[in-house]
Amino acid sequence: MKNKTPIALVMVIDAVGLSTIEHLLKNYAKDIKMPNLSRLGLGRIISPEFKKRFSAASGKNYAAGINQASATADSLVGHREMVGIVDDRTYELFYDGFDKNYLAELEKRTGRKTFFNKMAGGIEAIEINADEHEKTGNLIVYASKCDPLVQIAMNESVIAVQQQHEIADIAFKLAMEMKIPITRAIARSYIRNLEGEIARTANRYDSVLPIGGKTLIDIFYEKNIWTIAVGKTSDLVNTRYHEKIKLKEKDFIDPSLGLKFVHPKKKDSNIFSVQGIINAIASSKCAYRPFGAFIFANLVDTDSLYGHTRDIEGAIKSIEEIDRNIPLIESRLDYGDVFMITADHGMEHKDDYGYHSREPLPLIAERIGFDSNLGGIKTGVCQGLTEVGHIASQILNCEKEYLALPGVKK
Repeated sequence: MKNKTPIALVMVIDAVGLSTIEHLLKNYAKDIKMPNLSRLGLGRIISPEFKKRFSAASGKNYAAGINQASATADSLVGHREMVGIVDDRTYELFYDGFDKNYLAELEKRTGRKTFFNKMAGGIEAIEINADEHEKTGNLIVYASKCDPLVQIAMNESVIAVQQQHEIADIAFKLAMEMKIPITRAIARSYIRNLEGEIARTANRYDSVLPIGGKTLIDIFYEKNIWTIAVGKTSDLVNTRYHEKIKLKEKDFIDPSLGLKFVHPKKKDSNIFSVQGIINAIASSKCAYRPFGAFIFANLVDTDSLYGHTRDIEGAIKSIEEIDRNIPLIESRLDYGDVFMITADHGMEHKDDYGYHSREPLPLIAERIGFDSNLGGIKTGVCQGLTEVGHIASQILNCEKEYLALPGVKK
């Protein structure tokens, strides 16, 4: 029987493009444990030399490699493309930090001095400058090595989280006024634990570039299709959602699910996003959702924790844990629901750092109870990552409206 209130679920494995997967496999000699991604066809869409690392696909779902349509490899740009916004602009990195006039005005508006102002990796910038920040309250300002954005690191015991968010908003608004081409200003919250070790927290906040157009999420919202953001997707596609799930505390992890931290010091956050996905499915099934639901989730660890640090084994183990959780998600979906797995960009491992890469990306789509034609859903129609939104729009009966969006082209 047809599901009258279907779910369209998009799970983004951050920074895991097809070239990235091949790089990880090339540099990881051990056997990989990805039976579910194998079953769903990941091995079919990578280079032939790596196919033997995967078990056979079931052939009951859609799997393809797609080329990003937008011009820049960036998390914000990639996620927005999935819901119909194609960004043709290119953004430059700030190799020498930010203009002194910008920093002078930022200090004036925030009432705090700034320092450092170099390009650096996130944890590196904090570790180098934490002592001075904690002594003076001055802001650690630094440029990203991979994204066109300004980052401001602050200890939560020095500057309250809400004030950190306000500082990021001020930094972004000022950049727009001064026509500095950034996509985000990020408040990088951190703490020192009892052992004195520095750890970034889930209270990170992104002040982001206006979307500049209508998205598929807006279409869903207007049509009373329940929209749920899990993890950082609502920061990147900052529009209206009926529900936002950002879990941070271990108490909210259901022990009966067997979800596991991968990082030896439990710094990973994917466990919270998987729990968030399961919560989102449960709420969509139990509560009255007459027109269905759209769940948009991001699993960030393969970018922030293992990608930029070029941690091959950590990235593989993170993907293996995602793979192990796929049946937990599938078992909660009903006949006719769609589960998509994709990536927002890739990660190029250079000698000094992991940099975002514009490369072919996986798009795996499974419709519960159907075979590879997804019950007649049209695939391979739209450019780049807008194909993700196209599949979701068909499941939730909004294809006509989605295809009318300016950025969506066949």
